[in-house]
Amino acid sequence: MSQAQDRRLLERSLKESWRREWEAAKLYQLCAEREADERRRSVFARLAQLEADHARWWQEKLQELGVALPDAPTGDDLAQLTPKQALDRIEAVERGNAEWYQSLRQVLDDPSLTAIIDRIDRDEAEHADLDLSPHVRPEPVGKGRRSRLQSIWGAERWHRQRTGDWVGDAIYGVNDGLGAIFGIIAGVAGYTDSSQTVLISGFFGALASTLSMAAGAWLATKSENELMETEMAHERAEIAASPEHELEELALLYELKGFSSQEAAAVARRIAANPGQFLETMAQEELGIHETSKGNPWKSALFGGLSTFIGAIIPLVPFFFLSGFVAMWVAAVVSLAAHFAVGAAKSLITVRSWWASGFEMTVVGLIVGVVSYGLGMLGSVLLG
Repeated sequence: MSQAQDRRLLERSLKESWRREWEAAKLYQLCAEREADERRRSVFARLAQLEADHARWWQEKLQELGVALPDAPTGDDLAQLTPKQALDRIEAVERGNAEWYQSLRQVLDDPSLTAIIDRIDRDEAEHADLDLSPHVRPEPVGKGRRSRLQSIWGAERWHRQRTGDWVGDAIYGVNDGLGAIFGIIAGVAGYTDSSQTVLISGFFGALASTLSMAAGAWLATKSENELMETEMAHERAEIAASPEHELEELALLYELKGFSSQEAAAVARRIAANPGQFLETMAQEELGIHETSKGNPWKSALFGGLSTFIGAIIPLVPFFFLSGFVAMWVAAVVSLAAHFAVGAAKSLITVRSWWASGFEMTVVGLIVGVVSYGLGMLGSVLLG
């Protein structure tokens, strides 16, 4: 690629980066202006300012290069979006920007520019798990495959990535163990008056839940890693069998990102000159796979199992010191208090208030306990 082509490619890349951040800022600002809830409006406003800062960084770089900034779009098309359309557009923009910057790393060799991308990546990671779709609750998904946008609207994952996967996993592990064992002891207590039976049933239920959760977390993470390795092996084989075809595919991928056909072909050839980088880029661009997205099965098993056991043992504590009806009532109070505490703790990784999240968890725990106890009594009548 000639020096002139390099210059045009650089200018085009910086302008596109500026445009993308500008659009994200306008979308967040639009949501902030339309949001009635003060807490959510504040979140949207902070995100809008964050994206505006990113746009400013690219603008400053363009000015350093003596490149005139293109006229900013009016934003009239964004103003016509409904709230639901705006949220969908934000999610698409966030995902698109993440892919854009991943690709841009393969194109830019200026440390000052990649440093900006690093800063943006760190900022984006601060709100990496929000799902801004209303009334959507996140479902469990594998590590590295979580939606970038989960839970400003009633869902539950604010700041999970940067507080560490283990924080969210630990909270949800405690929740699972607490809910499952509270249900077990309530059901057994409804069936029998024997405190020892309740304690033994709950204790072995806690052990089973702990081992099951740890094994499940280990297998899930290990399976994801193996799938990733298989995909990488397939991609490696395809490159070896038909390098020109893979080169053409990579060029097309860059064309779809906004590069001209000549620029895309030049970038693809530059990357393909390094076999290792070629494989890594194809895996990233075509499959969404990166080596850093691999999980640690043993770490997943440890946090999943340990947190589940901690949650599971809480409802059993009163039965070590009390017996009969008193033990069950104390266990119910302790368990519901723990439900509230766990729910409130979830506010650390969500934008929901601590009391609303805690109250919701307490109601769920109460329903589980009452239904389980009722079923236990029914079983006692039918089988007794």
